[in-house]
Amino acid sequence: MKILFLGDVVGRAGRAALTEHLPRLRKDWRLDFVIVNGENASNGMGLSAQHAKVIFDAGADCVTLGDHAFDQKDMMQHIQEDSRIIRPLNYASGDVPGRGHRIFDVRGKKILVLQALGQVFMKRPYADPFSAVDRVLKAHPRGGLVQAIVVDMHCEATSEKMGMAHYCDGRASLVVGTHTHVPTADAQILDKGTAMLSDAGMCGDYNSVIGMEKAEPMRRFVTGMPKARFTPALGEATLSGVYVETDDKSGAATRIEMVRQGGRLQQAGPAPV
Repeated sequence: MKILFLGDVVGRAGRAALTEHLPRLRKDWRLDFVIVNGENASNGMGLSAQHAKVIFDAGADCVTLGDHAFDQKDMMQHIQEDSRIIRPLNYASGDVPGRGHRIFDVRGKKILVLQALGQVFMKRPYADPFSAVDRVLKAHPRGGLVQAIVVDMHCEATSEKMGMAHYCDGRASLVVGTHTHVPTADAQILDKGTAMLSDAGMCGDYNSVIGMEKAEPMRRFVTGMPKARFTPALGEATLSGVYVETDDKSGAATRIEMVRQGGRLQQAGPAPV
């Protein structure tokens, strides 16, 4: 299976880049399944139903969220209506709208997508992500009824993301980090066939501070005082993420490549088929 995972979409620039580039990438790379993290797609804070439609219309098959999952209030209802949207497994205890994992059908093949929130340096004390992921993976063995498994680990610390990747080695096809908006350079396949990348980066304008216009974050760094809200940068965006190929029988990853398309970053990705 050929899978593309794209990191956090940030604002209008990120949405525009998806609309511009993703249809071409689906065709050129003959993608079977596309996952997009959309938790910053609506003005940098959360995802609205309207902008979820934009992402799906661009070619996504699944959208994951994160700690800003419900910043846009209409997502509380919309996530109940659109099962292609995945929120974190361990977002909160008790009743939470939506689902933290789902099995998708890809022309007769099955792919399981799940997401968890980390605990290190995060603002809220989320439930243990490792036990939450473990329960799902035990119920859905890789290479059994599902041909591929993708884990989106949404958190600050690269160490926690790497820890999750090693924890899932041999059980997931891909473990990819999101949330920090800066792509890491450690794409690899672990000993037991799990591909990993500590952070996929963002789909946004990199002439910014993690996707936001520079003036306000820089003011706060220098003076320690806020003056205005953060607003997403509006320059040409780069699609950042990871491309993975998996073996349909075992679910193990056989190839991994970093992806950077458009915008100001050095371009990367597989050659067109």
